[in-house]
Amino acid sequence: MASRLQQVSSHLAPSDNVANKVGVKSPEDVVIVSALRSAITRARKGGFKDTLPEEILSGVFQGVLKQTKIDPSLVNDIAVGNVLPAGGGATNARMAALHAGFPDTTSVNTVNRQCSSGLQAVVQIATAIQTGLIEVGIGAGVESMTKNYGAGAMSTTSEKIADSCTAAADCLIPMGITSENVAAEYKVDRQKQDTFAASSHTKAVEAQKNGWFKEEIVPLEAVVEDKEGNEKTVVVDRDDGVRPGTSAESLAKLRPAFDEQGTTTAGNASQVSDGAAAVLLMKRKTAQKLGLPILGKYITSAVVGVPPRIMGVGPAYAIPVAVERAGLKLEDIDIYEINEAFASQAVYSVEKLGLPIEKINPKGGAIAFGHPLGCTGARQIATLMPELKRQGKKLGVTSMCIGSGMGMAAVFESEQ
Repeated sequence: MASRLQQVSSHLAPSDNVANKVGVKSPEDVVIVSALRSAITRARKGGFKDTLPEEILSGVFQGVLKQTKIDPSLVNDIAVGNVLPAGGGATNARMAALHAGFPDTTSVNTVNRQCSSGLQAVVQIATAIQTGLIEVGIGAGVESMTKNYGAGAMSTTSEKIADSCTAAADCLIPMGITSENVAAEYKVDRQKQDTFAASSHTKAVEAQKNGWFKEEIVPLEAVVEDKEGNEKTVVVDRDDGVRPGTSAESLAKLRPAFDEQGTTTAGNASQVSDGAAAVLLMKRKTAQKLGLPILGKYITSAVVGVPPRIMGVGPAYAIPVAVERAGLKLEDIDIYEINEAFASQAVYSVEKLGLPIEKINPKGGAIAFGHPLGCTGARQIATLMPELKRQGKKLGVTSMCIGSGMGMAAVFESEQ
C-alpha cells in the first residue's frame, strides 16, 4: 500500500493556479457561504423515522436560503449525494429543491460514491464553479436509512464476475467483516476500539452541553407516529444517538456483532441513522458582489482506491494525497473530521498517519451521532467550519472510507 500511495502522490503536485491556495485570497477562490445540516436521528427510532428524505433535505435547503437570503434563482446547479434510494434518489432530490423554493430553472443531479457521496457532491459543485460551468451551486447529501437500509436495498450482482475475480468478490463483503479484517490485519484490539468509541460519545456530549452544534443544525419540524398510530409534531434539533455516560468499560460488555470471535460491536461502530446537509458555494468575487459572508474556502480533494476487503483504511491513504496536493504537511492541519464508520478503521487511520488524537473529531463523530450514508460528507463540512471558528484555527480536513474499497479527503481553510 505504501509504494502505491507514493506512486499516486508523485503525480499530484500542487497546482500553479492562483485560486484556492492556502493563505492567499483570490477573486477566483471557491468559497463556502453556508454549510448547514439537520440533526441526525436514529433510524426507525428517532425524530425522522416517519419523515421522507426529500422532506429532510428540503428543510435544510430552506435553512440555507433563510440564512443567506440569497435569491434561489441564482443557484445554477445542486448536486445531492445519496446511496440507498431507488433510482439514485433523483426524484427525491428534485422534489426537495422545488419544495424548498428553488425555481425549475435550477438544475439538480444526484451522485453515489457510497459513504463519500455528500463530499463528492460538494467537490463536483466546487469543480464546476472552478471551471466556469456555473456561478453558484449547492453540494448536499441526504439519507433516510429508516426508509431504505437493509438487505432488500441491495442490488443484484453478477455471480459470474464474483466467481472469476477475487477483488470483485471482495466488494460484496459485509462492511462489518471488513472492519474485522482491518482490526485483525493491523492489530487494532478491542480495548482500543472501545476507548475510541467512548471518547466519541464523551466529546459529543460535551459539544451538546456547550451548544457547539447549534450553529450547524437547522431545527426541523417532523411528524412522529407512535405504536398506536397517533401522530404528533416535534422539533428535531438535536442528534439523538449521543449517549451520556458511555465508557470503554460499558462498551466492553457488548457482544461482537459480525463475528463471534471478533471485536466490532454495535457500540464501536457507526449508528444507522437519518439526516441531510447542504453546502452553498460560489466564487469569492460572486460572494463579495452579493454581500454574503465567507465562512471559508475549498482548497482541494482526493480519492484513492484501496483493497475492498480492508476498505476502512481509505482515509489513511486519501488524506496524505489531498494534503500534499494542497501544498501542506499533515502537521499543518488543525482539525481532522474522519468519519467513524467503525472504530477499527478510524483508529488505524489515526495511528497510521501519526495524527494527534486531540485534532480528531473534536465534537465526536459517527459512532456517537450516526452515519447517514449519503449525508455524511456534507455533514462533516457543516461540523468542521464552525469548529475551526470556535477554536480560532484555519485548516481542516474531512475524510472517510468508502464501501467497495476507496477513501476520500478534502482540505478546507476557514476565514472566520
